[in-house]
Amino acid sequence: MPELAQPAERVFRGIPVSAGVCRARVLVIGRSHAAIPKHELPEAGIPGEINRLEKALVQTRHDILEVQKKVTASMSAGEGGIFDAHLLVLEDRTLLDEVIRNIQENRVNAEYAFHVVAEKYASALAAIEDDYLRERATDMRDVTSRVLNNLMGRKEEVDLKKLTEPCIIISYDLSPSTTAQMDRKTVLGFATDMGGKTSHTAIMARSLRIPAVVGLKSASSELETGQYALLDGFNGVIIINPSDQTLFEYGQISLEEKLRDIQTKPAVTLDGQRVILSANVEQSADSEQVKHCGAEGVGLFRTEFLFINRKNLPNEEEQYQAYHEVAAALKPQPVIIRTLDLGGDKFMTHLDVPPEMNPFLGWRAIRYCLQEKDVFRAQLRAILRASTNGNVKMMYPMISGLDELVQANALVEECKAELRSEKIPFDENLEIGAMIEIPSAVMVADALASRLKFFSIGTNDLIQYTLAVDRMNEKVAHLYEPTHPAIIRLIKATVDAAHKNNIWVGVCGEMAGDPALIPLLLGLGVDELSATPSLVPPVKYLIRRLKINEARELAEFALSCESSSEILARSLTLARKATPSLFENKA
Repeated sequence: MPELAQPAERVFRGIPVSAGVCRARVLVIGRSHAAIPKHELPEAGIPGEINRLEKALVQTRHDILEVQKKVTASMSAGEGGIFDAHLLVLEDRTLLDEVIRNIQENRVNAEYAFHVVAEKYASALAAIEDDYLRERATDMRDVTSRVLNNLMGRKEEVDLKKLTEPCIIISYDLSPSTTAQMDRKTVLGFATDMGGKTSHTAIMARSLRIPAVVGLKSASSELETGQYALLDGFNGVIIINPSDQTLFEYGQISLEEKLRDIQTKPAVTLDGQRVILSANVEQSADSEQVKHCGAEGVGLFRTEFLFINRKNLPNEEEQYQAYHEVAAALKPQPVIIRTLDLGGDKFMTHLDVPPEMNPFLGWRAIRYCLQEKDVFRAQLRAILRASTNGNVKMMYPMISGLDELVQANALVEECKAELRSEKIPFDENLEIGAMIEIPSAVMVADALASRLKFFSIGTNDLIQYTLAVDRMNEKVAHLYEPTHPAIIRLIKATVDAAHKNNIWVGVCGEMAGDPALIPLLLGLGVDELSATPSLVPPVKYLIRRLKINEARELAEFALSCESSSEILARSLTLARKATPSLFENKA
């Protein structure tokens, strides 16, 4: 008998949101439910229908609180807080009053009225040219689905808690509620047609450390349950019916074994150059991830997540407990705490902040803190107090010049004096640094360096401010170039100013987690890299297979080159030569 032909390999490309590679059969879920029924009510039936709606809302609130409780217990309060937005939908009187009015005036059943009104709001959010608000449309549809399920007595299409075989989930979209059900033993990865890097589902995937790809556009309608697939969460690719050659090239098992093998080893190049490799985190509960990934402490602790999605400011004691927890958990490894970086795309929900034409150029970060000194003092005191519990360092965001640095340092000295008078201990030698993310800071880096212990380059903002590019704007995103000659020269100027003043310099932006750019950063003289925990192992693996002399030759070329693409190509070639398995099938 002739051999049956192997099904052809198909590749779907999307947006990588959670790193990792996995292989399994796919399970397609989330295809549309049956149409929402519509029927006319007799006048006498309207009160009963409204009562039925109210009961469904109460049940939905109970369901969401149960999910929130489980997520908080299994992940963290940060992920549990995602469901606060869902609960607010159920308390939105504007929406609910409109649903009730629809039932009364049009004499229609509750599920139809709720669906029509909620979808109107969700569609309006989805159409807004703002990534954050577009993602909130998913939250509203998640809540809508729950309310309709309770009204219609229908169950979820698939109960992910009852899966018995490992699979890769494929769906048009996934709600945070569905993602919260995932067990890493049975859900090896997932991919969706919709979504972006900032979606709640993407955030939860990273917390669960489940490889994930979003933005595939049509995969859920083209694929069938049972097809065999390989999902690449590093490069945003899902490969259906992967060929033997593809599986061989990925070599995922051997690579994962190699990454585990170097977990406790230092990041040292082949010719002996030591690099400090740290992790970026958002909350104290992330300490276990830092240990697990093999990072040498925390290079960026984002404190603004203590302030957002809540009704009141965190007091000094609450902040102290959070900083103390992460410092004690990672002692003696360093923990660099960034002072409050509110503004731009991060605001406290209870603040009445007037809208700004250019929020990223407005009242944010150190500018906010130097005006709201009571808020800043509470944070500075909390950080100083926590410094006795571990190797704590502190850095200021968005420093644009010397005056801001002098003001901030003066407030620190005032807080130190207060603590001394109150006989509250702190580390008198606490190291203070600054983020370099504005071109003006680079221009005066020599003056800043003489008053600091370290620099940390925030490449995301440095690129955005230097090139005047909003990377979230699809019309100009192609102009966002980390290897633009201007960016290379700004990084080198920062490194030179730091080393001239005998302080170290790190990078905590996305460039620090991109293997293609690691040789360039090391060649430019960067001493420390800090990346998302999931990216630390591949970055360490690459560093341990590079030669610093080759990286320096690359940097010399880059500093004299006029082409962004040539610089990127040269850096990628060097990285690929050192670790080809990290770049197989790279999109």
